This record gives sequence, C-alpha cells and structure tokens, in this order.
Amino acid sequence: MICVLAGGVGAAKFLSGLVRAVPASEVTAVVNVGDDLDLHGLRVCPDLDTVTYTLAGAVNPETGWGRAHETWNVMEGMERFGASTWFRLGDRDIATHLYRTERLRAGAGLAEVTAEIARAWGLRLHLVPATEDELRTMVTVAEGAERHEVSFQEYFVQRRHSVPVASIRFAGAETAYPAPCVLEAVVRSEAVVIAPSNPVVSIDPILAVQGLREAVGARRERVVAVSPIIGGAALKGPADRLLRELGHESSAVGVAHWYAPIAGTLVIDEVDADLAPAVEAAGMRCIVAPAVMSDPGRAEALARVVLAAAGAPVDAAAAERAPRG
Repeated sequence: MICVLAGGVGAAKFLSGLVRAVPASEVTAVVNVGDDLDLHGLRVCPDLDTVTYTLAGAVNPETGWGRAHETWNVMEGMERFGASTWFRLGDRDIATHLYRTERLRAGAGLAEVTAEIARAWGLRLHLVPATEDELRTMVTVAEGAERHEVSFQEYFVQRRHSVPVASIRFAGAETAYPAPCVLEAVVRSEAVVIAPSNPVVSIDPILAVQGLREAVGARRERVVAVSPIIGGAALKGPADRLLRELGHESSAVGVAHWYAPIAGTLVIDEVDADLAPAVEAAGMRCIVAPAVMSDPGRAEALARVVLAAAGAPVDAAAAERAPRG
C-alpha cells in the first residue's frame, strides 16, 4: 500500500502517474479539505474533485481543475438574479456537488460519499478526505494598511491570490480527527508520499488534523516528499509567494526545511541539482530527478523515482491495468 498526502493540481497529476506505476487499488490518497466551502447551498470540495476528475480523464486540460467541455448556463442564470458568482460552478461540475450535498444531508459521512463518487467514475484507488470534521483554511491578508481574515477561496479565487498574506490558520483543527481509514493508511503503508502540492495550504491542513503530523513523523524514514518549487517558483498557484510572505525561503531548500521534521527524503527537479547539498544539510536525503509532469509518462516516471526512494515495490504491469480515462 502507498499513502499519498494530496491537494491541488500537482497532486492530481502525480497520482495519475502513480496509478500507472502500481495497481490503483494499492493507493490511498488522503486529500486536503481545508479549501472546502458551502456555496449556493451546496458542499464543494475542490481538491477531492480535482483528483477525481483528473484520474477519470474528465478534467479541464487547460486549467487542471473543473470539468472538460464545461458550460456555464447555471452561473449565467445566477448572475441574472444578482447572486454572487465569483466562485463559478460549471453545469457539469454541479452534478457532483448536488449528489454530495444530498448524501451528506441524508447522514452519510464525507468519506463514504467520496468513495461513492470515485466508484461512479470508475476509479480504483482509495480516495479519502483527511477529515470528516469541519476544517477550514483561513488566510489573513494585508490590503493596504488593513488586515482581514478571509476563507482560502476568498483569497485564492475572489482576490486571485494577488494580495500579501500575513498569516494562516486552520479553523477547527483542534477538534478535527482523521476520517475513517486515514490513520491506518499512514501507519500501514509501505511508503508515505507528500505530493508536489502547496506545503502551506494543501499539505499543512492535512497535517493539522489531530494525530496526523505525529503519525507521519513516526514513519519519517519511509516518507518521501516532492518539492513543488522548481527553480525558485511554483509551476502553478501561490506556493512560492506564500513561503516568502510567511518568512521562508522560496526554493527546494525552503521546502526541505518545511518538511524535514516529518520526511526523510526530498525529490527535487534537475534544475535545482546544485541545491542538493543544502537540502541534505537541512536533514533530508536528496534525490534529483525530472519533476515537471508535463504529460502522463513523465508523471509515471516521477512516481517510480519516488517509490524507489521509499523502497516500495513497483509493479511493471500496473500501467496496463491503470484506467486511461
């Protein structure tokens, strides 16, 4: 079994390569829910949906999130009524949120509903939310001389993550406990992988769930992280700016310092090969490999490097069994 801590587009791409390297049924993806929100009466889980749509071959290839061939009739109708539409839900995408919300209101847990959605898309990996409890990433932004605390989506989407960040907290973390099977996946897996996700707002919300940081840290020698910072910048999203704004170095070395207490190995891109000694000085074993997942083959190659670094077996036949979307 392979356990992956995941959030965002980078994690979704990595998982699409991983299920070509090992049987999907042996993969458990523990996904960030700090970005979740309730909108127009619907429960929206952006990271869970991005992973689902990517692995199902249904994601918008231009954005890396949302549905391919999307239409926006519902949002146009909402605009006619003067409703808030800064967070846009496509017509195809809304079906997922309708189903999720109906099942949650009927009393099902988010882990159960997530598994139902994954099965409906024909996915064979175990896709689980980090927690079923209320957990929300809250961002304090500096707008001029004033500071405001807003939800992650208000920062990321409404403000287009263009305003400086003063601090981040995870509301509800003190009472958020792992969803069913999450701790077991961390403890029993042959390897724990920290996907190339934003360490600040994709991975840290997972680790903020009660007991998870300790459980991952206890497996440190079998934990491999992949740096989402390449050449000093994030390929997508504000990870580089967030690291700088919160007082950390925006580089593979900064990522090494972030993860060193819980991960024994960091995989960095070839462009950052000269940083390998500094990564190791931060207390992590460093592996240099191509880390830009520009196509499924490159994502699979990266996954194989990560598995080898963790000492986990790779199934050469897995690619033939993996769904191609």
